[in-house]
Amino acid sequence: MLPEPMPKTAVWGYGPVRSADAAAPQFANAPSMTVEATAGRPVRIKWVNGLVDGRGRYRPHLLPVDPTLHWANPAGGLAGRDSRPALRTTPGRYTGPVPMVTHLHGAVNVGDESDGYAEAWYLPDATNIPSSFARVGRWFSFFRRKATAAFETTWGKGFAVFQYPNSHRAATSWFHDHTLGITRLNVYAGPAGFFLVRGGPEGDASVVDSRTGATAVLPGPAPRRGEAYPPAFPYYEVPLAIQDRAFTSDGQLFYPDTREFFDEVAGPYVPETDLPPIWNPEFFGNTIIVNGATWPQMTVEQRRYRLRLLNGCNARFLILDFSGVKGAIVTQIGNEGGFLSAPVDVTADQQSRILLGPAERADVIVDFTNVALGDHVLHNVGPDEPYGGGEPHVDFPPSNPATTGQVLRFHVIPAISPDTSTPARYLQLPAIAPLTGGTVRRLAIIEEMSRRFDDSPIAGEFGTVDAKGHYTNREWMQPVTETPHLGATEVWELYNTTEDAHPIHIHALNFQVVDRQPIHVHEMDRQVEVHGHPRGPEPSERGWKDTVVAYPGEVTRLRMRFAKAGQYTWHCHILEHEDNEMMRPSESDRNRPVSRWSTCQPRPTPPSRPATRTCDPTAREAERSRDREIEIGLEAGALHHHAAVREDRRGCQVARGIAGGEHDDAGDLVGFGHAAERDVVVQPLQRVGVHLHGVDRGGNGSRRDVDDANPLRGQLDSCRAGEHAHATLGQAVGGVSGHRPILVHR
Repeated sequence: MLPEPMPKTAVWGYGPVRSADAAAPQFANAPSMTVEATAGRPVRIKWVNGLVDGRGRYRPHLLPVDPTLHWANPAGGLAGRDSRPALRTTPGRYTGPVPMVTHLHGAVNVGDESDGYAEAWYLPDATNIPSSFARVGRWFSFFRRKATAAFETTWGKGFAVFQYPNSHRAATSWFHDHTLGITRLNVYAGPAGFFLVRGGPEGDASVVDSRTGATAVLPGPAPRRGEAYPPAFPYYEVPLAIQDRAFTSDGQLFYPDTREFFDEVAGPYVPETDLPPIWNPEFFGNTIIVNGATWPQMTVEQRRYRLRLLNGCNARFLILDFSGVKGAIVTQIGNEGGFLSAPVDVTADQQSRILLGPAERADVIVDFTNVALGDHVLHNVGPDEPYGGGEPHVDFPPSNPATTGQVLRFHVIPAISPDTSTPARYLQLPAIAPLTGGTVRRLAIIEEMSRRFDDSPIAGEFGTVDAKGHYTNREWMQPVTETPHLGATEVWELYNTTEDAHPIHIHALNFQVVDRQPIHVHEMDRQVEVHGHPRGPEPSERGWKDTVVAYPGEVTRLRMRFAKAGQYTWHCHILEHEDNEMMRPSESDRNRPVSRWSTCQPRPTPPSRPATRTCDPTAREAERSRDREIEIGLEAGALHHHAAVREDRRGCQVARGIAGGEHDDAGDLVGFGHAAERDVVVQPLQRVGVHLHGVDRGGNGSRRDVDDANPLRGQLDSCRAGEHAHATLGQAVGGVSGHRPILVHR
């Protein structure tokens, strides 16, 4: 993350843990490998919580865990897990074993057993976990039995096996931790990666060149299984995960360990007052990292590229500004749910800007053909504070131009071959059928303030809204109120009563944005009132989505269909909000015999076995010789990992792969070593040391300047001023550099 010779940073990352070849390298990476899947073909992954040291003892968290929240709470035992602990004095940070459960964000119609439910976490299989600790969350056993019945899979100590149907449109998804009350810290520590679904009736082959009526050619290629590394040709499709981080003087990740950092309230805290001692309502780092490197350089040719963009920040809204890349033509063709209904000319119609709330994605084509040779910086003009809508320089100050206002630097070189891709203005995207009708469900977004301290939030919450507009708070522990019927279409109205925008994510489905409309919020009466005229979705929202920005003082309306029965969640994707009550369960056609609100440990019986198997070996037999590839990219001078897929005895796909590669002292990948086939057992949380490629100077925190707690200030320089600050994507994106490369995470 930081440039050499600065210290290495301890992070956690997903990576393979079992190999048929003992000599094959095994690495974890942060951000993690990218999984590629084919639409309509299931993928099964074994997620292992490997947070143990060389002696098998658990590793404590890298970051400060607040044990006063409603969280996984393993130390509470079977009776106290997944709860807000009863306390007599203010505790210090939790230092026990770390719970985890992985969620694939964007998995439509995934079974609830494989969705990464917040109370289905599990601890690592460590040797020194106290016997009084709960080793799994309250829903783990229920989902384990359900998975066994459906897929004949086995879960055990420290791992779970999830199956993803990939029955939705080709799209850009991502995976990350989803443990109750600790997601913000687990994700910040590193574990996250892309999951790309290709093919199907609405995949790349469905895009038409309007000039000829033939299939259009999108920029490519992307990495494919079996290719040597470095490849003989560059890649023109690149996924970019954009995040913000801060660092301590010894190069380690910085995250606040006291509530005082946010609003300078030094206590007293819970239980004497209602203010959590460690939890911060938001956190904004003062560096931007892309694919794990701070302020990197990406070498590009004068031609078209396809960039898959992800806002992986905890709380920061990004407004990516391409105006500094003069001559570039930027066109958005997709979002979270795949292709849009029509291309969006970002350059002409959106001031060369793309807004991305946390967890939102954008599939864009950037045409560098007319960009001058040399260096050009992609800027961020979103705020260094909570976002409330509006325009930079008018409604809020943009990010610090020397630090968080810079994302990466494009180094433009001449094209080395003809560009045969279709110009974006001629792309005809597959039509999207609009959903219609639906029962209206009215919901509120609420911020709860301290009764002891002025202007100090203590939690974010959701609520229900009655016919007269009165809203009622609902906490995570309270009975489920969102209970749609299987197959039903609903319109959810999200009334934002707070002062900030919230990115709202609904699990296991995609929705369509209907409109937004102004509201009056009567705080004393806890009532909302609609006024004014509705406005339709933004051009970049005219498609299927799984995350939407709900603006303050507005109702945002979404239309969705519930095609999968199960127990899921919906929540704000500002992770600090999600971790402290701004998450609610949803339940389509009750599928469990025991109430989730029982004070006793649930002991459900497994659901009945399905009449038909999920995977049919007869139907799949013809596919056995055409394994779809899963490609996993590992960074930090370690490995570029490609994985194929084999099928088990029932025709289901199980990840397998090959890996190899070595690096010279400068960090550039110099050869692709012996390829060794392996079972790809994904280990989300192996602690690894990786180089940090980047810089750090200035920038703002939430309410305090993060540099007040960041002694690296002044030791580093921004990408505009310091050549050493630029790691490069190197051959992985078609460039060559002597700096340590960022490998494309595919």
